[in-house]
Amino acid sequence: MKLIVGLGNPGNEYVNTRHNIGFSLLDYLASVKKFKFDKKKFNGIYAEYNVDNEKIILLKPLSYMNLSGEVVYKFINYFKIDINNILIIQDDLDMVMGKIKFVYNSSSGGHNGIKDIEKYLKTKEYVRLKIGIAHNRNIDTKDYVLGKFNYSDMEILHATFNKLNYLIEDFCSLNLNLLMTKYNNK
Repeated sequence: MKLIVGLGNPGNEYVNTRHNIGFSLLDYLASVKKFKFDKKKFNGIYAEYNVDNEKIILLKPLSYMNLSGEVVYKFINYFKIDINNILIIQDDLDMVMGKIKFVYNSSSGGHNGIKDIEKYLKTKEYVRLKIGIAHNRNIDTKDYVLGKFNYSDMEILHATFNKLNYLIEDFCSLNLNLLMTKYNNK
């Protein structure tokens, strides 16, 4: 069993905001793969998907970004998921818009959602998919990450999400080195 977590904030006011790129990618994959986020547990909404008879749980924590750790921790414990079988999808200010990068055992880079997950898991040794949202230094960081994508950003993200059409299947079948080879530096 594997767990894929998209980070974001609940509520309509956060739809299409930069910080919600994890939620947005999971919603995109749900539309492509035809699954629904129709289950609730531990302050999270989730879907189940199968790849070669392996159950995949796709989770959107509803506790707000900075408090994601407890939800992720409860899912891992309840479903008895090995830490090596989780993937966290996050936004990254320090990468250009739409760039994707798989990392393992990496610094939070100041990302509060990742810091909270590390606090609960007591480790950084898990896989993360970082998606670049760039950074406009003329705008306060909080306002920027909670701001909406503009049209050109949405076009870039659509192309990025298309590249990630097989993310679920690849996370199930490829080891970390192969994931990095396939997706990083593209």
